[in-house]
Amino acid sequence: MKQERIPVWKSILSSLKEDIQEARYKPGDKLPTEAELSRRFGVNRHTVRRAISELAENGTVFPRRGSGVFVTQVPTDYALGRRVRFHSNLKTAGRLPKRKSLLIETRKADAREADALGLQKGASVHSYDGLSFADDQPIAIFRSVFCACKLPSLPEILRRHASITESLRDLGVSDYTRAWTKMTARQANPTHALHLQIKQGAPLICTESLNIDLSGEPLEYGRTWFCGERVTLTLDSENPS
Repeated sequence: MKQERIPVWKSILSSLKEDIQEARYKPGDKLPTEAELSRRFGVNRHTVRRAISELAENGTVFPRRGSGVFVTQVPTDYALGRRVRFHSNLKTAGRLPKRKSLLIETRKADAREADALGLQKGASVHSYDGLSFADDQPIAIFRSVFCACKLPSLPEILRRHASITESLRDLGVSDYTRAWTKMTARQANPTHALHLQIKQGAPLICTESLNIDLSGEPLEYGRTWFCGERVTLTLDSENPS
């Protein structure tokens, strides 16, 4: 019986998987370039590219535009408590935090936003959509919504800082805490998949939360879509959300 021939790209895929499993390339390490892998395996770049694409589809590696392809990090620990700060959370986990702004706009609140913030239907809100990174790997998409009448200049300041905490501090909000958090499971839609560099339908952890100011008034209503494979959410037992 004639034995079926294994495609060359699958053989390369197997070799690269073994390299990663045996820790020749560790989490966070950059893989050799396509040119270097082409020379190693004696094939053209297209063949190498297909093997790397399969690794990326499986979440084993991820590309950084202009930098190369890197082995996926172990999941980032992300604590949920009364005082949650993105940058300090990531630094505590030993990761380099970064945020990218996707959209800052002033618009009418939807029903859920108005209810959470205690606003009238159709009231104006500032909405800040963005992408969160750990060591240049996208881990979450977020949306933060604020009452526009309380913080009229917030959009302009957000465009300068990107950091919500720094922006609020500039506006005289010295501190705030989390009143509550809800978590649900979701599947990545095409937009999630594009921004997070994952497959459509991949598991997401969706959090919905409300932050309040020191007087107990609603300040920020937020929704975050975490990549399930890249984040481990933990509850702060002393300060539960």
